Amino acid sequence: MNYVRSLRAATVKAIEGLMASGALPPDLVLDAVAIDMPRDPSHGDVATNAALVLAKGARKPPRELAGIIAQALRSLDGVVAAEVAGPGFINLRFDDRFWHERLHEAVAAGAGYGTADVGAGTKVNVEYVSANPTGPLHVGHARGAVVGDVLANMLAAVGNAVTREYYINDAGAQIDQLARALHWRYREAAGETPGPMPEGLYPGEYMVPVAHSLHARDGGAWLGRPEADWLGPLGDYAIAAMMDLIRDDLAVLGIHQDVFSSERAGVARGGVDAALVALDAKGLIYQGVLEPPKGSKPDDWEPREQTLFRSTGFGDDVDRPIRKSDGSWTYFAGDIVYHLDKLNRGFDVLIDVWGADHGGYVKRMQAAVKALSDGRVPLDIKLCQLVNLLDNGQPVRMSKRAGTFVTLRDVVDAVGKDVVRFVMLTRRNDMHLDFDLTKVREQSKDNPVFYVQYAHARCCSVLRNAVETMPDLVIDHGAAPLDRLVDAGEIALIRMLASWPRTLEGAAESHEPHRLAYFLGELAAAFHGHWNRGGDIPSLRFLVAEDRGLTQARLALVAGVRAVIAAGLGIFGVAPVEQLR
Repeated sequence: MNYVRSLRAATVKAIEGLMASGALPPDLVLDAVAIDMPRDPSHGDVATNAALVLAKGARKPPRELAGIIAQALRSLDGVVAAEVAGPGFINLRFDDRFWHERLHEAVAAGAGYGTADVGAGTKVNVEYVSANPTGPLHVGHARGAVVGDVLANMLAAVGNAVTREYYINDAGAQIDQLARALHWRYREAAGETPGPMPEGLYPGEYMVPVAHSLHARDGGAWLGRPEADWLGPLGDYAIAAMMDLIRDDLAVLGIHQDVFSSERAGVARGGVDAALVALDAKGLIYQGVLEPPKGSKPDDWEPREQTLFRSTGFGDDVDRPIRKSDGSWTYFAGDIVYHLDKLNRGFDVLIDVWGADHGGYVKRMQAAVKALSDGRVPLDIKLCQLVNLLDNGQPVRMSKRAGTFVTLRDVVDAVGKDVVRFVMLTRRNDMHLDFDLTKVREQSKDNPVFYVQYAHARCCSVLRNAVETMPDLVIDHGAAPLDRLVDAGEIALIRMLASWPRTLEGAAESHEPHRLAYFLGELAAAFHGHWNRGGDIPSLRFLVAEDRGLTQARLALVAGVRAVIAAGLGIFGVAPVEQLR
C-alpha cells in the first residue's frame, strides 16, 4: 500500500469535513493538496501543503488555516503530532504502531510489495533499442535497452498495459551498404578473392557466417551478376540475419520485445500518404523554402522548395521537411508514419528511448505526435547518453567480431546479465555513465551491484541461521509481535520499506528508472548500517536466543527488507542472490 496516497485521501476527507461543518468555505478546490515525505526527519514523517494552496480560497492567512487543518488531522489514526511549520506547511508524525502496520503489509505482500493499479490499464507503448539492423548491438545500445525494459517493467507494475516495441530502420542507404558488405563476404565464401573491402561497408566479422549461410542456400546464384539483380534480395537476407543476431543479443540481456515494426513496411503500405492526408486536413502541410539556418546547416535543409510540416505551431524551432525537392521522403517522414501507426493502434502514452545523438529530432517528433493526436497523446523521449567502457580505469578496445565497437554480448559475457542491467541504471539516462569492468567485479560497498545483492544475501543468511540455531522457533512473520520493534534504527528501516510503493509509483510516473537504483542503494546502506550496530551492541542483534518474541519480530523486519530488495531487483530484471561466494 502506498501510505502517502492513503494519507492524502484521509487529508482531503478531513478538509471536506471542515467544509461541511462550516469551518471552511464549501467551494474549496482540493486538487492541489499534496502529501510529501521530507528527507529531513526534523520536518516530520510526512508534510502537506494544504494550507498554502487553499489559503486564497479560504480567505485566511496560510498559518492560520494550517492551524485549523492541523487540528483536524490530529484525529487521524496513528498521528501523534500535527505541527505548523514555516509559511504554513503541516508536518505529521506517526506512532510506532503505524509503522508496524506498514511492515506487516510489506511482509504479507512479499516480492509483490509496491505493485498497484494506479495505471488503470492505460495503454503505453515503450519503444527502445531500435538500432539499425546492420550488425550486433554495442555496449551503448545496452543502456537504452535496459532503460526501456525497466521502464516498461515499472509501468506494468503499477497497472499500465504496456507494449514493448522495436522499430526496425530497414530502409535507406545503410541497408544498401549492408547488402554490398554481404555480397563482398559472399564472394569470399564462394572462393573468390574480392580484394580490399570498399570504404563505407560494414567490416565486422559477424557478416562471415551470414555469407556462408547465403552461399549454402543459393550456391553461386549471385556471382557475376549486376548489382541491380542482387542488391534487394541480399539486403532482405542481411536484414533478417541481423535481426536474428539482435534478438539473440537482447535475449542474453534478458530482453524480449512484443512487437517489431518495420519502417519499410510502413512506407510500402502507403503510410506516408496517410500521414500527409492527416496533416494536410489540419492545414499543417505546405510548400515552402526554409530560411538558411544560423551556424551549421542541418542535413534536411535545402535552399529550394520542399514539402514542409508546420511543426513551429507545436513547440518546434522551425518547420520541418517531409519531402525533399527531388521527391524523396525525409527520415522524418518515416518517423511520422511510424508514430501515426502507434496512434492508430490506440496507445494513450508513447515513450521512445533514443541515443543522445538523436537529440535534434526530439522537438519535431513531439510536434508531429501532438499534431496527429490533437494533443491527446503525450510523447516522452528519453535520451541515453554515452557509456564509457573501462577496465581498471582504462578504455576497453573494440571488439574484433564487430570491427568498430565493443559488443553488448562481449560485456555480458565478461560480467553477466544482472550486473550489466543494474549498472546501466545507476545514473540518470541523460548523464554519461562510466562502466568499469574491474570495479563491478569488486566485492565492496563501492560496487553498487554487490552492495545491494549483499544486503539481500545477508537477509537470507539471518533467516537461515534462525532455522539452524533455533530449530524449535516457530517462524510466522504475519503473527510476529511487531510492537517489540522500538529501536530508532528499526523504525527507520521500516520507514524506508514503507516508502517503496511511493518510490515505485513516482519513478513510473516520471519515467525515471534510476530512482529505483538510488532507493535500493539507500536501503542496502541502512540495512548494512543496522547490521553493524548489532555487531557493536549485542542487544540489537537479529537473533536473541533468550527472547523468542523479539527474535520473531526482528526476523519479520529482515523478511521485509528482503522482500523489498527482491521486488526492486525483480523490476530491474535482476535475480536476487541468496548467498554470495
